[in-house]
Amino acid sequence: MAATHRIAAGTAIAAVCAASLAGCATGAGGSHAGGGAHGPQKAKGAPAPGQVVRLIGDGSTAYTGAQPHLARPERLKPGRKPPQFVVFSWDGAGEDSQKLFSHFRKVAKENNATMTYFLSGVYLLPEEKRELYRPPQHSPGRSDIGFNDEQGIADTVSQLRQAWLEGNEIGTHFNGHFCGSGGGVGEWTVQEWKDEIAQAKQFVKTWRTNAGLKNAAPLPFDYDKELIGARTPCLEGQENFIRAAAEMGFRYDSSGVNNQVWPTKKQGLWDLSMQLVPFPGHTFEQLTMDYNFMVNQSGTSTQGDPAKHAYWGAQMRDGLLQGFRRAYEGNRAPLIIGNHFESWNGGTYMRAVEEVIERVCTKDEVRCVSFRQLVDWLDAQDPRTLKKLRTLGVGEAPKQGWASFLSAGPAPAPKGVPGAPPAGR
Repeated sequence: MAATHRIAAGTAIAAVCAASLAGCATGAGGSHAGGGAHGPQKAKGAPAPGQVVRLIGDGSTAYTGAQPHLARPERLKPGRKPPQFVVFSWDGAGEDSQKLFSHFRKVAKENNATMTYFLSGVYLLPEEKRELYRPPQHSPGRSDIGFNDEQGIADTVSQLRQAWLEGNEIGTHFNGHFCGSGGGVGEWTVQEWKDEIAQAKQFVKTWRTNAGLKNAAPLPFDYDKELIGARTPCLEGQENFIRAAAEMGFRYDSSGVNNQVWPTKKQGLWDLSMQLVPFPGHTFEQLTMDYNFMVNQSGTSTQGDPAKHAYWGAQMRDGLLQGFRRAYEGNRAPLIIGNHFESWNGGTYMRAVEEVIERVCTKDEVRCVSFRQLVDWLDAQDPRTLKKLRTLGVGEAPKQGWASFLSAGPAPAPKGVPGAPPAGR
């Protein structure tokens, strides 16, 4: 599942002014208009003038208040059918010359969706500072996905800033993306995972200093509080990662493989694993990730037979849609989908994902959300309701109908939880 890309350098960068944050800076807006700066302008995604902003540390991040555009999770009322949650998530999220990060932000907004972006910390670390990264079981400065440059960091930060202000979640895909034997993440101890997580946080919290963009607009969140979940490289090392993450205050993990059923917790973390869905034309099911579709179509070649690109994309699209319908018309288990910002096989998987977003996220009773929003909803539910939902198998709708299946009066919601009855009832 390795994200094999390296963030590419862009073109000339425009000067951007974010007076409400930290003055004018090169790179804060990620503009590629050409010809250099044309006068100060407000940085894209910067908080509105007058908004309270308290810089953290070197100013790479900041307190700006509650995240915008997040609905309060409500407890499911007795007899009501659960909403159909769909999570689109991106491993190793960064903005490069393909501009897929910015493109899918636009797609999400157009289709009433929010998403989770798993940021690779080394995408905020410049090549010349690579020695700052000390990966477990590897020499300092080693990374299987490279590092970045000033332009790539500025562009990525711009997208992260805007994404968060639009209600999306910024998780982590850690740093060097080491898979397999010989020091891969599957061999890391709990303490080594803690060290890797701490470094991923540190690169986010110090990108202005490391990239020499000391006056650039900050990311508008406290990453120590924002970071609540992850997906491990190649879905390896989950057992020790979960132990480390639980001790570091994470709330979920998406590194496993599961069927389309309602999630449970592992060691206190919600297990929001990747899922198996139908694979059109095959008798076996396929993991809901672009990389896995590719491997089962063109092998390890990322640029297979061009004559088959459209067919392969349709296979992924139709497989995901079949999985969606199976849940939507069945047990309503959340559908978890993972991707990379890559143009494998001519970009066919990016087109497939976009078509799925357009077809499902505007349907009635569907909520395309981030992992954060999903776990907030799960945590607001009556545990007995969730336990009952877990009795439904893949694609299984309640035989007696939803109203009867979930009609038993649940325990009163804890005081202060949205959906709790008024006092006195």
